[in-house]
Amino acid sequence: MSKKKPRVLHRFGSALGVGACLIFACANVLDAGEPAPQVSKDGLQLQKQTKQRLVYLKPGATFSQYDRVAILECYVEFRKNWARDYNSEHEGSLENQVRDSDIQRMKSTLSAEFKKVFVNELTKGGYQVVDTAAPDVLILRPALINVDPAAPDLMTANMERTVVKSAGEMTLYLELWDSTTNSILARVMDAEADQQAFAQQANRVTNMAAADTILKNWADELRGHLDAVRGKPKTP
Repeated sequence: MSKKKPRVLHRFGSALGVGACLIFACANVLDAGEPAPQVSKDGLQLQKQTKQRLVYLKPGATFSQYDRVAILECYVEFRKNWARDYNSEHEGSLENQVRDSDIQRMKSTLSAEFKKVFVNELTKGGYQVVDTAAPDVLILRPALINVDPAAPDLMTANMERTVVKSAGEMTLYLELWDSTTNSILARVMDAEADQQAFAQQANRVTNMAAADTILKNWADELRGHLDAVRGKPKTP
């Protein structure tokens, strides 16, 4: 008798598949500082709203059964008109203009970095990262939106040296799904900005370090919540 093959998560797309309209509608609520709906269109109830954060939860949802996670491809979108605004500020230098190829490269790099950081932090906490559905598998559908780098490294030979106190900011949009019932359990949005004690030169290394710090904080917070509901001691 042949063994039943595990179900691959082919029916779950990236966070873009959730619906760009929904993602940016939530982002607009944060930006405008308006009261969010108490109940979302998909039945989630508002748990928390601040200037930086929105949290929705499915009534009766539990997370203690999950000790494995599946992380879908992270959708990345820059702040509206970011490239236009950046190019206007640097219109005197053609080499320092942001091109479509730069945008795509930065999106791909940030998406891959999200996966790497979350896999690393969740694995350290004892959560196996898989790509198949099972009753103990929690699916993460992530997006990074309103990405606003202060001084991107465009990999040009004559790139201007820019000193900044913040590498920029971005907003996490994260949905948590049960992998076997195909049902959403929670939705979180959190806007974070890099803050440095001292100004420093912006380059590829410092920009990535700043992004890693924010991503690690998000991953650690998720791991902490999962640990808490499962009664696990805090991990360093």
